Amino acid sequence: MATRAFSNISNLPRPTADGKRVTRAARKVLGEITIANTAVTKKSVGNPEGKENVVFSKVAGIKPRQTKVAARRLPSRVEAADLPMEVEVEEVPEVAPHVPAERVLPEGVKDIDEDDGDNPQLCSEYAMETYAYLKQLEERAVVPANYLAGCPTNDKMRAVLIDWLIEVQIQFKLLQETLFLTVNTIDRFLALEGRSISRAKLQLVGVSAMFLVSKIEEVYAPAISDFVYITDNAYTETEIRQMELRIIRALNFDLCQPISLNFLRRYSKAGEVDVLQHSLAKYALEISLLDFNLVPVSGSLLAAASLCLSLLLLEKSSILETVWSPTLSYYSGYSAQEVLALVPRLASNLLKMNRANKLQAVRTKYKSGKFLKVADIEELKCDRLVELAAAASSC
Repeated sequence: MATRAFSNISNLPRPTADGKRVTRAARKVLGEITIANTAVTKKSVGNPEGKENVVFSKVAGIKPRQTKVAARRLPSRVEAADLPMEVEVEEVPEVAPHVPAERVLPEGVKDIDEDDGDNPQLCSEYAMETYAYLKQLEERAVVPANYLAGCPTNDKMRAVLIDWLIEVQIQFKLLQETLFLTVNTIDRFLALEGRSISRAKLQLVGVSAMFLVSKIEEVYAPAISDFVYITDNAYTETEIRQMELRIIRALNFDLCQPISLNFLRRYSKAGEVDVLQHSLAKYALEISLLDFNLVPVSGSLLAAASLCLSLLLLEKSSILETVWSPTLSYYSGYSAQEVLALVPRLASNLLKMNRANKLQAVRTKYKSGKFLKVADIEELKCDRLVELAAAASSC
């Protein structure tokens, strides 16, 4: 394969001194001239009178004492005018510089990427196409609803597992992406092989998935011995590695999936929200990880509904009819009706977390100053949250 590639490269036209390109036929002529020049030079070594050199000098138009040096340089210095008439000379066409087409936005929609052109890390030229591609990826990996039906485990056991994994994430100081992708990996794996996973092996699936995802997302992933320790030696390193391989085979190495957190950051930029509004949306989004009924909902829609709920709670002037602006609708790809239909469910989950609930890992996590203590804000205890949650049964 490599030899063929290099041979193809050698067949391409090469530029001469005047900027033109010489075709393969021209190089063949040049090669013959080179061979002839070499032969003449060799003959002149044993010819004290230098007759062959005189003949060659007349052909090449140079002095006899320069014959040897010129014979080596001739192929690279030959001009197009010195070639035979049948040799083709190709002009190099001038290529016009690529000018990206201007994006035409609907009326009332702001271009949120227009100020990011000078920052190469933001890749503003490809932002729209990138998020469109992420939405296509998540559509291919949708987990079916009620996928635990007929399995030894159930939705309550799944919620307990995820609550414990949140504590592990805090203990190991892992990224948010690691947690969200771990839950996604667990759900996709159990949807395929949940019937063969006993209750005693559910925690093994959880730590194996987090160990696997940590090696993808983290700069310094925890060692496998750390996961053995965190399970109180319930499983050995060999068991974790075997389950890790089983997850990889079941998912056919399709491990890197888009998560709702990726979309939330994009929507927060489109909505021009502040840090508190973004943190509250993340809080609602992380609580939704525990809700088994929200597993089949796409991460992009969950992110949109979480941000919408945050805006309704923290913006006093926001109303249902106008909270989801045309800019948010354009960049999310979801209409106000689609987003508002999911808001009551998320509001209901927030209310349950504030009440007597045994699974408090998320709330404890968001009580810290790192997340602006968003779990204790007054807006989560107001009547408006109750009103939004009242329509949860209709979702």
